[in-house]
Parts: sequence; C-alpha cells; structure tokens
Amino acid sequence: MAIGAFAAAAAGQTLKAGASTGDDIAPLANSGDASAAFGVGGDSSIGTAAPEILTVAQVSDAGVEARKLTQSAQLIANRTAKLQKEAEEAAEKARVKYAKPADGTFTSGYGARWGTTHFGIDIAGKFGSPIRAFTDGVVIEAGSASGFGLWVRIQHPDGTISVYGHMDSITVREGAKVKAGDQIARMGNRGQSTGTHLHFEIWDSSGRKLNPVPIMAAKGVRVV
Repeated sequence: MAIGAFAAAAAGQTLKAGASTGDDIAPLANSGDASAAFGVGGDSSIGTAAPEILTVAQVSDAGVEARKLTQSAQLIANRTAKLQKEAEEAAEKARVKYAKPADGTFTSGYGARWGTTHFGIDIAGKFGSPIRAFTDGVVIEAGSASGFGLWVRIQHPDGTISVYGHMDSITVREGAKVKAGDQIARMGNRGQSTGTHLHFEIWDSSGRKLNPVPIMAAKGVRVV
C-alpha cells in the first residue's frame, strides 16, 4: 500500500510539472473530475444513470372478472329486451284494428228482404277467397249451423259477437284467438244461399242483431 501511495503522489507531481512547462495536457480540476474520468467514484450527478423501474403486472381476480362479464351480458340482454318490447309496441300501435271481412261486392243490406228480416249484410266474391276476422277476439263457435251451412262466431273484448256464414271451409277452431284481418274461413255457397258470398252479422252482448254497416263505418271500414 505504501508503494501505491508513493506512486500516486509521484504521478501527481509529474502532471503538475508538465502543466507548468506549457504542455497540452490540462490538469483536472479536482479529484472528483479525476474519478469521473476513470469511471469510478466522483460526483453522483455526473455520468450515473438512474436505475430503470419495471412495472409488475397486476394479477386479476378471476371471480371479479367473471362477475363483470355476467353484468355486461345482463346489460346487453336487458337492452335487447327493451328494444324488442319497443318494436312490438310500435307494431301493435300501427296494426290494423278493424278489417273488411271479405273482398267482393256488397249485394244485400240489413233489414226487410223478401218478406222477412235480413239480419246482416251479404258480400259476394270469388269462391274460396279469404274470409277475415272483423276485429280482435276469440272464436266461440266454428262448425255447422242451420241455414248457414257453416258458420264462425267470434266474441270481441267489448262483448259484441261477429257472425260469418255460408263458408265453403273453416280455417280456425273454437277457442282460437284471432286478430283483425286474420283469415278464419274461405268463401262458399253452403246452407240457404243463392250464390257464393259471405253473410256477416254483428250481435251486441245480449244477442241483439245490429246493422253492421254503421258500426263498420264508425271503425273506418266501408262495405257499401
């Protein structure tokens, strides 16, 4: 160690001497500069890089993630159900609530006819053409009937009953729920009939037979 110290001191004196004689080698300002030049010690602010801090990945709780996925799926399901309900409500609002029971020509009205009372209206049309429900209701009878050949009776929410007669065939059953415009039968010429047509009646809740024409007109359905 003594030899090393002596060598260092001698080196210092040599550097000083060289500087005083005008050589190009400039003396270092201080021991800190010397240490920096040799890459050891010295001022910590010179030539020393800050250590890099690595981010440690956060471990997720599987249970929490599963709950998040479940909540997200539930929100999507609720939103889908809401949109579907809104679409159904819009469709229901736009839906026709009353329909002409058959296409064809009005041939006979309500009232006196041939010495008797005709309790409905007749619409002549093409054999086998659709006969439709006048408005929403429940089929309370569908089958054979005296004078009508075949008939269908539908009871509506307000208590009225619509009656359809002389059909060639029936396409609904008793107890079926129908909406306005749904096909319930096909036009024919059964029973006491003078040609292919639909005989249509409307009864009130007590069974009294009403004139269908003004009732239908009040609902926006014209047959005359």
